[in-house]
Amino acid sequence: MSILGFIKGELLEIIEWTDDSRDTLSFRYPDDDKEIKNGAQLIVRESQQVQFVAAGQYADLFNPGKHTLKTENIPILSTLLGWKYGFNSPFKCDVYFLNTRLFTGNKWGTSNPVMMRDADFGVVRLRAFGTYDFRIVDAPKFLREVAGTDQNFRLDEFADTMRSRIVSVFTDALATAKVPALDVASRYGELGDALLPIINPAMTSKYGIEITSFVLENVSVPPEVEKAIDARSSMGAVGNLNDYVKFQMGTSMANGSDGGAAGGAAQMAIGFGMAQEMMRSMQNTAAAAPAAGGAATAAAAGALDVLTPEQAAATLGVSVEDVMAAIASGDLKARKIGNATRIAKAALEEFLRG
Repeated sequence: MSILGFIKGELLEIIEWTDDSRDTLSFRYPDDDKEIKNGAQLIVRESQQVQFVAAGQYADLFNPGKHTLKTENIPILSTLLGWKYGFNSPFKCDVYFLNTRLFTGNKWGTSNPVMMRDADFGVVRLRAFGTYDFRIVDAPKFLREVAGTDQNFRLDEFADTMRSRIVSVFTDALATAKVPALDVASRYGELGDALLPIINPAMTSKYGIEITSFVLENVSVPPEVEKAIDARSSMGAVGNLNDYVKFQMGTSMANGSDGGAAGGAAQMAIGFGMAQEMMRSMQNTAAAAPAAGGAATAAAAGALDVLTPEQAAATLGVSVEDVMAAIASGDLKARKIGNATRIAKAALEEFLRG
């Protein structure tokens, strides 16, 4: 970093700052206890702002350009210093240069799991990390809340200061948005843009910065929640029973199963016969229930209209664990008869149609 200040005697005549560090956010101009001359030149480059501070109060703010420091150009400072009729003598004040360019690729992350309430899983613990881009948009607030009176406030200091604040605002935004854990875990690529309108106002009002991009690179949930998500995905992949049987039989024929085309056709016939038998059984049960009463329904359930989880898994071509997961989540209805779990064929067919 190089600083250029032309000093004539004990007075500052030209004030400017050339930053070649690429990581300085704010810089307090070193006056070496010198005073600023009436009519001194202030040079503010592109991507810079200059904030005057006098007697601990924020005075005039200057945007890019060349400014002559006269009474009409510094009205707030003139008021603070009591210049009722202009000023002719030198004066002292702190001069802060702020870098207003876009700072990209700043990392953020949760050091501890974030607790959130979810409609599907209750209270869930999430870990997240990503990147964000920002720029300074409110110089007085940024100096007051973030940089303070630091003479050379750099990006690494900002990262340490803001990391926990970013996570806090992210947590509040996630709670406000009420995003389900299933979406957080599988669609985090879209969540950054969705959360940005919630995060940004808080960052601007509290810290004087604007978040231009907020990216979630990864969001992770506890292992038990991941298993529940996988089980739900597996059961959802089965779909319609008839379509599933057609697909399984077609695959068997294409792979040249035992018996060639005839064997494949026989298997397909068996598959369709099984589906039709389940439908007939369901219809017969529904027709017989009003006439036969509760005892007949129970007998039918014990004989033809129930399947074990193993039979249901074999019918669907999935694992027993997937069937049990669907029962546990309430997606598939089942009941216990004796010491064994039984699944009603009608309930299974209804589940598959859904």
